[in-house]
Amino acid sequence: MRATLIHAPHDIRVEEVPDARVRNPGDAVVRVVRACICGSDLWAYRGESARTPGQRIGHEFLGVVEETGSEVSGLRPGDLVVAPFVWSDGSCEFCAEGLTTSCLNGGFWGSIGADGPSDGGQGEAVRVPYADATLVKLPAAALSDDRLLTGLLALSDVLGTGHHAALGAGVRPGGTVAVVGDGAVGLCGVLAARRLGAERIIALGRHQVRTDIARAFGATDVVAVRGEEAVAAVRELTGGRGAHAVIEAVGTEQSMRTAVGITRDGGAIGYVGVPHGSGTGLDLGDMFDRNIALRGGVAPVRSYIEELLPDVLDGSVDPAPVFDLTVGLEGVPDGYRAMDDRTALKVLVAL
Repeated sequence: MRATLIHAPHDIRVEEVPDARVRNPGDAVVRVVRACICGSDLWAYRGESARTPGQRIGHEFLGVVEETGSEVSGLRPGDLVVAPFVWSDGSCEFCAEGLTTSCLNGGFWGSIGADGPSDGGQGEAVRVPYADATLVKLPAAALSDDRLLTGLLALSDVLGTGHHAALGAGVRPGGTVAVVGDGAVGLCGVLAARRLGAERIIALGRHQVRTDIARAFGATDVVAVRGEEAVAAVRELTGGRGAHAVIEAVGTEQSMRTAVGITRDGGAIGYVGVPHGSGTGLDLGDMFDRNIALRGGVAPVRSYIEELLPDVLDGSVDPAPVFDLTVGLEGVPDGYRAMDDRTALKVLVAL
């Protein structure tokens, strides 16, 4: 089968690899129908996250079950399914607490484990461990609706990650929310804030195409500057007080400093931007004095899929606009280049 491999920074190739196959009784093999490139994939692409030469890449996909192991009971060949970006066993103590990203037997697509490399999502097929616990069945009719299929793909990562950030920030009906970052996760954070009833949503971003999507998703205000200027602008919009809830969806020192600076005393920051850069940007003394809470981390999106799925199916939540460029599998290297030079927001891979 064909799959995407990373050999070195800026060296992404689509190559022949061994076919995905059932290895364990709880496995399923999923033929990929839709995948995508994540902003976090760019850190490996740029050499800021270490990868082994020839390692698989890609962690967002949905597709059709082709084969199941003998212990899989909830799925059968032909089922349309979506996979969260981490597989999990559904039975360990962390899964029971809803923290599937800390599953004692879990793992990330494309990682290299004790039994060798796992399949990446940017390929023709994926072996899925613990298939009953990991995969979520979707209506088969979605296969004939391209826009819905695209929106459902967002359940694999960015929509659930935006939701996780909103929960961490304590978004509530009637509150004011500020979202730092205009990437796919930040935009899904806007969607999540609207879904949870925020009255005012301030989107921080400098790219009009993206902030136009933010407005369509429910943002009431846009701040198109960075750093201290952004802090001052949000403070002015909020009568000097700041936002009750702040979503941090970038992961740099500057973005975290901005998040702290625009949070209202007694408010909270939900951070989901993958950390990269020179430091955290946290002034613990300032946060202590102002009673600012910090919650977030790797989003356990598997725990959110069933909650978010009905809203995607009925169209009340539609994350499809975050995908603004579509490529086939052979076009994945071009997709990375497009996202790296910011000519694309998020690349959809249609197989």
